[in-house]
Amino acid sequence: MAVKDRDRFSTATRIKLLGEQTAARVYRSQTKRQARRSRLTGRAALLALVVCSLVVALAYPIRQYVSQRSEISDLQRQKQQARERVEQLRDLKARWQDDSYAEQQIRQRLHYVMPGETGYVVIDPNAAKQSRSELGAADRPWYTNVWDDVDKSDASGR
Repeated sequence: MAVKDRDRFSTATRIKLLGEQTAARVYRSQTKRQARRSRLTGRAALLALVVCSLVVALAYPIRQYVSQRSEISDLQRQKQQARERVEQLRDLKARWQDDSYAEQQIRQRLHYVMPGETGYVVIDPNAAKQSRSELGAADRPWYTNVWDDVDKSDASGR
């Protein structure tokens, strides 16, 4: 027994025993980790599946919400522009109901003169050098544009 006791307390035996105990602890911790990993992997997969399902389920409604909010803001902007246009037209209507403004516009646009007045047309000396086609359509009276169109259609018919 003395040899066995001596062998039990020897350094080599202690190191060997210590190594076996350490190896057993490492093996147990690895098996616990593997057991935990397998449990967490299933939970993680389920969680990932739920999150993906929520993302897929909510993607379309969120996209619709964003597009509808954009459309609402566009419609509100159009509504504001329409209100401003209505205000401008109301102001213009009120101006046209004033007889002096209407008279001024008639004189300016239609070249009317009151009875007893003499109307004058000032001709630009350089205007004679320009042909009718060089003048823009907006710069000429409407009847000139109509007559030019008649001339063009008559020339193309020949």
